[in-house]
Amino acid sequence: MLSFLADYDQYFGPLRLLQYHSFRMLMAIVTAAVIGFILGPWIIHKLRVLKFGQHYDDDRTGDLAAKFDKKNTPTMGGLLIFGSVFLSTVLWARPNIWVFVAMFVYAALTAVGFRDDYLKVIRKSRDGISSGEKMLWQTVITLLALGFLMLDPHSAIKIRELWVPFLKHPVLVAMPLGVLFLMMFFWLVGFSNAINLTDGLDGLAVGCTITVALVYGIMAYASGSSKIADYLLISYVPGTIELAVICGAIVGGGISFLWFNSYPAEVFMGDTGSLALGGLIGMIAFMVQQPLTLVIVGGVFVAEAVSVIIQVGYFKVTKRRFGEGRRFFKMAPIHHHFQKIGWPETKVVARFWIISLICALAGLSTLKLR
Repeated sequence: MLSFLADYDQYFGPLRLLQYHSFRMLMAIVTAAVIGFILGPWIIHKLRVLKFGQHYDDDRTGDLAAKFDKKNTPTMGGLLIFGSVFLSTVLWARPNIWVFVAMFVYAALTAVGFRDDYLKVIRKSRDGISSGEKMLWQTVITLLALGFLMLDPHSAIKIRELWVPFLKHPVLVAMPLGVLFLMMFFWLVGFSNAINLTDGLDGLAVGCTITVALVYGIMAYASGSSKIADYLLISYVPGTIELAVICGAIVGGGISFLWFNSYPAEVFMGDTGSLALGGLIGMIAFMVQQPLTLVIVGGVFVAEAVSVIIQVGYFKVTKRRFGEGRRFFKMAPIHHHFQKIGWPETKVVARFWIISLICALAGLSTLKLR
């Protein structure tokens, strides 16, 4: 919205700053953070009054829920991030097809996550919407997002390219629509669930999300600039530079949420935040032609998801072979494994943040190593 004021710089010189995407990305960070700091106490208070706390009525968390006293901490904190990101994006991003699709995916998945969290609160258990219903909504959202991109002439061609890290040219210039949908769906669902699994310790998921969003903000800026894209030998995608503003808003919203989510947490993001952020980041990765790089940049999220797959698979194999299921890790996701071996929660979070930063730097290096 405010970006259009740059057209009136002849009347007020400083308005020309709004022409620069780097300035608007920085302002999106600041704006989202300020909004989050302002809204945070009010939202947390409302969630407490409504008793929208995290409930555990089974023993799947073992003694960890009691040990770290998270039982009645308010959830649905993803609403705080959503409000910060959405308002900041509206203020600073210049609307185009890429921005529209990104915010559609974010808003739609926030609604799905909110419904899931709401049902968990009402039932006072871990069971929200069924996995089938969740998968159905994610399928519909992916189909609609892809449909919007294919209907716009500016995005229909570029979205079908498949780029691989370290290569100078696309592997596929025109992916079959079925393959494109499956990949996009897998990324949206996969990283939504991965961030959801990571959201088990205070500050862990949002801290790692901040580093991933910052990297993809840089990638969006690079892919949307013809000069930088040509220099780095990456795909030039006109208009995606505006996604850098959205990534900046995620960073700012994440920083303000981390203020309230740091140990001991005053609020959890819940599925309202994790599903939406995972889907948004996965969609942005596709739109800036860097989907496979997300596996590197989001290495912590990938490790969390893989640890659960290994744990479940190992349990089933050993049960079938020995008649008794065994665990590969002491507990999954893997951050709980380290708690079980005696690491304090704050140490686990800090070390995972360090690993996330290393993964982010490794992902950025792929832009130059081609």
